[in-house]
Amino acid sequence: MRVTLHVCTTCKANMPLAEGETPLGARLYAAILAGEAPEGVQIVGVECLSACKEGAAVALSAPGRWSYVYGRMTEADAADILSGAAAYARAPDGLVPWRERPTIFRKQSLARIPPMES
Repeated sequence: MRVTLHVCTTCKANMPLAEGETPLGARLYAAILAGEAPEGVQIVGVECLSACKEGAAVALSAPGRWSYVYGRMTEADAADILSGAAAYARAPDGLVPWRERPTIFRKQSLARIPPMES
């Protein structure tokens, strides 16, 4: 089953953006793409995750699994985000044991969404 790591590419973290400046979300997306995608994880840039005051944001989802939205991410978090995505991909229901989550996923979770019923 394929896991999707969504990355908000337009996020400005609720801050004004100077002309010509690259949004934080786009920089985060580039940093994540520069790493190695975990097996079974596709990385997808999206225009908005509606977490503007908590940006930059990422989300993890897969059919039949719990989904998560995380905020307050920076480019420095790219390796931990990929590590967390790998742990999520290994969890059949999307529920990664607390101690197996990177610290940023323990402390910066914005939402946990139940799986859709099929």
